[in-house]
Amino acid sequence: MSESGVRVAVTGLGVVAPNGLGAEAYWAATRKGISGIGRISRFVPDRYPARLAGEIDGFTAEEHLPGRLLPQTDRMTQLALVAADWAFRDAAVRPSELPEFEMGVITASSSGGFEFGQRELQALWSKGGRYVSAYQSFAWFYAVNSGQISIRNGMRGPSGVVVSDQAGGLDAVAQARRQIRKGTRLVMSGAVDASICPWGWVAQMASNRLSTTHDPERAYLPFDGSAHGHVPGEGGALLVLEELGQARARGAEQIYGEIAGYGATLDPRPGSGRPPGLRKAIELALADAGALPRDIDVVFADGAAILELDRIEAEAINGVFGERAVPVTVPKTMTGRLYSGGAPLDLAAAFLAMRDGVIPPSIGITPSPGHALDLVVGHERTAPVRSALVIARGHGGFNSATVVRAVE
Repeated sequence: MSESGVRVAVTGLGVVAPNGLGAEAYWAATRKGISGIGRISRFVPDRYPARLAGEIDGFTAEEHLPGRLLPQTDRMTQLALVAADWAFRDAAVRPSELPEFEMGVITASSSGGFEFGQRELQALWSKGGRYVSAYQSFAWFYAVNSGQISIRNGMRGPSGVVVSDQAGGLDAVAQARRQIRKGTRLVMSGAVDASICPWGWVAQMASNRLSTTHDPERAYLPFDGSAHGHVPGEGGALLVLEELGQARARGAEQIYGEIAGYGATLDPRPGSGRPPGLRKAIELALADAGALPRDIDVVFADGAAILELDRIEAEAINGVFGERAVPVTVPKTMTGRLYSGGAPLDLAAAFLAMRDGVIPPSIGITPSPGHALDLVVGHERTAPVRSALVIARGHGGFNSATVVRAVE
C-alpha cells in the first residue's frame, strides 16, 4: 500500500484543560458551556492591562509524577507528561510492551517552559550563576515535552517538535501522520502549552491581541461585533495515533476516528496585495481527505476575536462552504486560546462530537450578522457528526486546517 493509502486513526485522548482535567471531564464541561476563564491566580496581575486567563485548577504534579521529575520540569511539561499517561491509558496501550524504535513523539510548542525559565533567571540576577539549575539548559526548550515524554515511556522512534504558534498543534499531528504512513507503529502527538507567569504574560501582551476586559463573560468574543482580543490559557491535548488496520488488529478499545486530511499555508507579507492563505489551507485539507464541502458536518473555527482576523476567517469559511451552510463553533471560548495546545484540544472535541452526536457551543457570543456564519452559541446542538474541519492560525501568518472523519 502506498503511503497516501495508509489510514491513520486516533485511539487515545489525553486532555488537560482549564475547564476539565481528563477528556471526559473536559467534554462534560464543554457540552454544558462551563468556562474555565477567570482572574489570574498564579501571580498578581494588577499591574497588567490584561488580567484574565484560562488557568488549570486542581492539578498537583506530585499526585501524578515521580518526585525526581519535578525539579527537572516546567509546569507545561508536567501537564504534558500527565496528558500522555492519560492518552496511553485511554488507548489501552502499554509503551513498555512495544518495540521502543517503533514509537515516536511529535509535539508542538509556542513558548517553551517560560515559568521555569523565569524562576532560574531570577535566581541568576539575585544570587548568581551558581544558583541556576542545570535543568534550565533544557526545561525551557521548545522540544522538551517531546523529549520528556519519549524518555519516560521509552519511545525512541521518529520524534520532533513543530513551532508555528497556534497552528503548530495541527502541524504536529500532520507530521505524526506522515511518520505512521512511513511505517512507525505509534506516535504520540498534539501539544500542551503553559506560560501564565509574568515573563510569559509580557511576551503574550507584546502581540497586542490580548483582551483587557476584566469581565470573564465578555472578554473573549470571536465573531462578535464587540470582539477586542483573546484571553490566553494553558493546557491542550495529546493524541495516540496508529495505523487503522493495526489498531483494529490489536483490538483497540475505541477508535475515535481518523486524521483524514491536512493543509497548511503562509499568509503573504502585509501590503503585498495578495489574498490571505486561510481559504487555500481549508481547500487543501478537503482535497487531501478526498472530501467535498458538503461532507463536513461542523467547523471548529480558529476564532481570533480580532475584528479583521474574524472577517478573514468568516470569508474563508463562507467562500468554501457558502453562507450559513455549515455549523461553526469555537469551544475555546470556554478555555481561552491555548496557543499550540488549542487546536489539538479542538481535535479532541471534534472526535468526541462524532462519538456522541453533538456539536459543542461557543459561549458569550452575540454573532455579528455581517459574518453570515451558522454559529452554535449558548447550548450544544444535537446533530449527526461524521466529519469535522478544525482550523488554526498562528501569529506571523501560519494557517493550518485538518479534516477528521469517523470510521466504520
